[in-house]
Amino acid sequence: MTNPVGRGGGGGGGGGGAPPAATPPSVILATASYDHTIRFWEAKSGRCYRTIQYPDSSMEHFQFLLALISFCAFKQAQQVNRLEITPDKRYLAAAGNPHIRLFDVNSNSPQPVMSYDSHTNNVMAVGFARHGNWMYSGSEDGTVKIWDLRAPGCQREYESRAAVNTVVLHPNQNELISGDQNGNIRVWDLTANSCSCELVPEADIAVRSLTVMWDGSLVVAANNNGTCFVWRLLRGSQTMTNFEPLHKLQAHNEHILKCVLSPELCEPHRYLATASSDRTVKIWNVDGFTLEKTLIGHERWVWDCVFSVDGAFLITASSDTKAKLWSMTTGTVIQEYQGHHKATVCCALHDEAETSPQ
Repeated sequence: MTNPVGRGGGGGGGGGGAPPAATPPSVILATASYDHTIRFWEAKSGRCYRTIQYPDSSMEHFQFLLALISFCAFKQAQQVNRLEITPDKRYLAAAGNPHIRLFDVNSNSPQPVMSYDSHTNNVMAVGFARHGNWMYSGSEDGTVKIWDLRAPGCQREYESRAAVNTVVLHPNQNELISGDQNGNIRVWDLTANSCSCELVPEADIAVRSLTVMWDGSLVVAANNNGTCFVWRLLRGSQTMTNFEPLHKLQAHNEHILKCVLSPELCEPHRYLATASSDRTVKIWNVDGFTLEKTLIGHERWVWDCVFSVDGAFLITASSDTKAKLWSMTTGTVIQEYQGHHKATVCCALHDEAETSPQ
């Protein structure tokens, strides 16, 4: 995203007999909020060009009548917890409670093209394989699941035995790493179809976010105490990833809600961004884990952040209802995205060339 953001807009089209969809934007930027909407934005101008009303949970009424959940959780049944865009820019996955819904990026239809329904609680993590032919998810129901996008139903399921908050895919495409509410980190070997490694960096302190360096050399886990644990990843004799402790970073004095490592095109610079309930995002130099800059401007919790493909920009989402585009060079806000009426809790950005499925 050397130019923040290329060409915005697009997203035309409709049902049968309608004109072809407009040329899709080169940059896909989406946010989701407690106001139960997903919004698509022109990254450069800040204009919202499409709004989707996120469907209510089919279990909501049932749960309410049985009084099994609090009012806050009841409200949460309608929210989106995580957004992810497919590598080919065709679809947006919205992880909710308990569904994952897939929306066509280049359509004006408010209806999802597919719904994935076998989780039984909030889906907190969702992502795609490099070529976009399968999807992974993690849920507060204690499971990690794999979905073949070309076939119905869940293809694999792994039991974490605690509410799963975060899941990332190793760049080797053969291992998933999950973090849960009890402080456990587990590596799921997709070839052996089993858990190959378990770590507990800080017992009973929820692991909130995980991130892996683009070349598979590092993994960072951020927890509710504001601590980041860093491991160097080494390949073992059994092709199993081994974790070598590298650094412990007290990044914030409050919860870290998201951590993310910079992408390949940011090289030779390597950064770690940490978003916190203290209303700031901190940028750390991975070489020594020194603080490069603190991004100050949000008025409430910062729930999510994502780098542009070249690492020159960062998108953030906050409870103050806003998303912001930051320059990593100056640490200043370039653009604000305003339109949500309640907390903006997640964002997704795709500003690189499309990856065709294989």
